[in-house]
This record gives sequence, structure tokens and C-alpha cells, in this order.
Amino acid sequence: MTQTTFLRREQAAAYLQERYGAYTTETLAKLATIGGGPPFQKFGRFPLYRPELLDEWALSRMSKTVHSTSELEVEG
Repeated sequence: MTQTTFLRREQAAAYLQERYGAYTTETLAKLATIGGGPPFQKFGRFPLYRPELLDEWALSRMSKTVHSTSELEVEG
């Protein structure tokens, strides 16, 4: 049986900070309210995040690999 790992919001923010250098607990809370944040599930009143979905979400927010910022301007 495969065990799924869940992270509380504070742990999810620490995970994103360690792996990608971005996102705080407060930012995740705001994104959970207004939308646009990583997917989560509720366990009672606690939001729980799965590490693989945090990675998927973070990678979806990254640009493609470029050699200069001018390459990003072409994308628009």
C-alpha cells in the first residue's frame, strides 16, 4: 500500500522555500482564499498539501530556460 504524504501549510511553505526559494505561509493562505495557489485538501479546518502537487504547481509557474531576459519578452 502506498502512503501519501501531506504537509500542513507551514510545512508546505518551508518545502517551497527550500526547493524553489519562494512562498511564505501567508502567501499560501492568501492564494488559498483568492485562487491561483497550489491545490490542497482540507482535513477538518487544516489545509493539507501533497509535495508532488506543490512541485507540479511551482514548475508550472516557471518560465522556460533562457539565455537572456530578451528571450522572455518574445513570449509576451
